[in-house]
Amino acid sequence: MKPIRLVQGFLTVGIWTLLSRVFGFARDIMIAGYLGAGPVAEAFLVAFSLPNMFRRFFAEGAFNMAFVPMFSKKVEGGEDAEAFAQEAWVGMAFVLTVFTVIGIVAMPGLVLLMASGFAGDERFDLAVEYGRLAFPYILFISLAALASGVLNATGRFMAAAAAPVLLNIVFIVAVLIGAALGRDPSESLGLGIDRALGLRVGDTLALSVPFAGAVQLGLVWWAAKRAGFHLRLGWPRLSPDMRKLFAIAAPAALAGGVVQINLLVGRQVASFFEGAVAWLNYADRLYQLPLGVVGIAVGVVLLPDLSRRLRAGDEAGGRDAFNRAAEMSLALTIPAAVALVVISVPLVSVLFERGAFTSDDTTATALTVVVYGLGLPAFVLQKALQPLFFAREDTRSPFRYAVVAMLVNVVVAVGLAPVIGFIAAALGTTLAGWAMVWLLWRGSRQMGAAAEWDERFRRRLWRICGASALMGALLLAAAALLGPFLATASVRYPALALLVAIGMAGYFGFGQLLGAFRLAEFRRAVRR
Repeated sequence: MKPIRLVQGFLTVGIWTLLSRVFGFARDIMIAGYLGAGPVAEAFLVAFSLPNMFRRFFAEGAFNMAFVPMFSKKVEGGEDAEAFAQEAWVGMAFVLTVFTVIGIVAMPGLVLLMASGFAGDERFDLAVEYGRLAFPYILFISLAALASGVLNATGRFMAAAAAPVLLNIVFIVAVLIGAALGRDPSESLGLGIDRALGLRVGDTLALSVPFAGAVQLGLVWWAAKRAGFHLRLGWPRLSPDMRKLFAIAAPAALAGGVVQINLLVGRQVASFFEGAVAWLNYADRLYQLPLGVVGIAVGVVLLPDLSRRLRAGDEAGGRDAFNRAAEMSLALTIPAAVALVVISVPLVSVLFERGAFTSDDTTATALTVVVYGLGLPAFVLQKALQPLFFAREDTRSPFRYAVVAMLVNVVVAVGLAPVIGFIAAALGTTLAGWAMVWLLWRGSRQMGAAAEWDERFRRRLWRICGASALMGALLLAAAALLGPFLATASVRYPALALLVAIGMAGYFGFGQLLGAFRLAEFRRAVRR
């Protein structure tokens, strides 16, 4: 894949991911309005996080990090890639069907594992109920992740990138249905109309989770079939390829498990502070916007490209692809991190503060956004550095680094929670992210030319930081001037849009003047 086509792949995935995040914001704005940071919201968020946690463990963390490089090399070498994909598909379907049944039965234990602070109050029973409804999502979305890996490895990015849009559309419809079918107060056991309405919205949201997974699976399965890969159900078998796949996937699964322990630590700490699970979730949505648009795009496109280049012995091409991916990632992520830190309060108040979401919720969520924003470049750099290892079928090194990062997270989150409260969970996540980046960078120094920073990257990095700092100062001034409009309900959305536009225009203007990038490079990539 030529550098310009690599950028095209980033843009394809990034644009669809951006659209997904926009719908995700609409979804979370509605959830915040109906549920706020109350017990129904916290119960649903924990329930939904359970299949998502194991999805990252099985599909994205283990299977895809092992499957995509092997599949890409079979495609490049003209081997029977379809048969390999079929074997992997059947094996994953069998394992996850069994795991789904076990998870539904063991849901009370899983909820305690995720949020032991819920024990003894109404949030626990709700989370168990919602968790059992939502858990089959892991089967559908993991199979969808494998089909997406097939598409991405063959340079077909659109369907896999578009699938999450369907998830958010289903959720939005579920919220609207739940609101329309809100229980009558006489049927709400004296909980009151707002409480009853919240329960109904929680019910329809939980029911919509597996349905959304099935819709996503249908889209990518159909796209894979059109691409010539007919993935069918069948009986699993342990072929030599499957043995190799599992041998490579096992350390990746352990690494994925460590990453999920980081999330567990954060949620466990948050569960002991009323409302904190919801605050962290809403803040997560804000920093996931740039992380999803940039980081996911880099990880999805770079891994199969590096795998093909390494098989072909193209070290120079691999180095260029790695550097351009890292350069583009930071050119878009560093200014986003600065913006999250500088205008966190306007962002949270305009997007979420309404209905059940109060000004106190805004303050707590904005503080969390600041801490997550400080870690955003680290989270994206991980997406650029990890493919250097996975493309070489090295999943053991990232596992060792993830263990160290996990220890950093546990020490910070648990150790500081009695001192600084729930925000220790976010701080632990951010510091663990930077620890992981440092370890990945140090480990990649032994990989030769393909893992080295080139002169262009080193020259442009500091200019990107300079342009981002100037943009931050501009945003501070603009936020002060627009303050009255950001606080006025009738015009706050246009005011926030203007503030964001000022920041974007300022950054790209400063970046062009400082030589951080050339706008013509972006224009050429978009035209192609």
